[in-house]
Amino acid sequence: MSGTVGRFAPSPSGRLHLGNLACSLLAWLSAKHQGGKIVLRIEDLDAERCPRKYADQLEEDLSWLGLVWDEGGSHGGPHGPYYQSECAPVYEEAYAKLAAQGLVYPCFCSRSQLHAASAPHTSDGNVIYPGTCRDLTPEEIAEKRKHKAPAYRVRVPDENVRFVDGCMGPHTENLLRDCGDFYLRRADGVFAYQLAVVVDDARMGVTEVVRGADLLSSTARQLYLYLLLGLKAPRFAHCPLLLAPDGRRLSKRDGDQSLENLRAKYTAEEIVGRLARACSPHTGEPDYRFQLGECAQRRHLPAGKFILTKNACSLAGAGVFGSIRHVGKITGAPARGWCRCPGGSWPSRGQGPAECPSSRQCSCAA
Repeated sequence: MSGTVGRFAPSPSGRLHLGNLACSLLAWLSAKHQGGKIVLRIEDLDAERCPRKYADQLEEDLSWLGLVWDEGGSHGGPHGPYYQSECAPVYEEAYAKLAAQGLVYPCFCSRSQLHAASAPHTSDGNVIYPGTCRDLTPEEIAEKRKHKAPAYRVRVPDENVRFVDGCMGPHTENLLRDCGDFYLRRADGVFAYQLAVVVDDARMGVTEVVRGADLLSSTARQLYLYLLLGLKAPRFAHCPLLLAPDGRRLSKRDGDQSLENLRAKYTAEEIVGRLARACSPHTGEPDYRFQLGECAQRRHLPAGKFILTKNACSLAGAGVFGSIRHVGKITGAPARGWCRCPGGSWPSRGQGPAECPSSRQCSCAA
């Protein structure tokens, strides 16, 4: 087994839907085709919104689909706890390290006040904090505490964070201009996502994070925290989101795309096979529309990413993913034969290894 460690990190506030299933599938495939493993972490920081029954159902759905994980969830493992609602002492330690560096300060601003101030927003819809409480005096802080419990933010410098994303390519964000000082802890004491995910990925040995493009803007903030805490950052790959036919982002409110409804209509093989086909990464591919009950469509992934070798899947002449050997039971929906190699093409009819332009690398010869 290689040193690659990927992860599923769902927030179980409802049943899985096709959007988060697509990210889970890509994370699973990327880790497995490198001979790595998958950790299941339950991101239930908001325990009231994410009751344990949804986490249990999520595990049952993933098992039914064949997307088995190697450690975490209710199975446990050497890097627990795997439920964020049980990790407050771990986050407290990291928070204390940041506070000791003089980087944490109380913030008394409400969400409504920030929105009313017409402050600029990040690409994920959050307000770029204008620094209202950044330089309060001890006397001002004490007075404000009489009326309201503060949240806590971390100071960011006026510096650029640069990284190369596995799907989106080179990316640069200025921490102060594009992100602003961001939350580490809510006023009710719950730790913020940005801190929790960095601490958890580091302690669980995660080396690769495959997730939706909606979280791309979080990456600079997380890399900053990795640096401050002296932790090694993983590789990141942010995949285009699966969209509804009208271009909307899928959500748990879209009942037709939930696993609860899909399981009543389709087999696990059909769901995973068609979803994998919809997420195919090759250039020149037809403009596929993934229509399980006319419920979703995808944007194309950039070329050359998540190219699966015969170590991860066997096409068996059946289509884009065929059967995934690590699962043993998943078989893609019958389709045309495709050339799977990086230099191959995607014709409107099947082609075999003999026609492949770089057959020495071609997994369609498997």
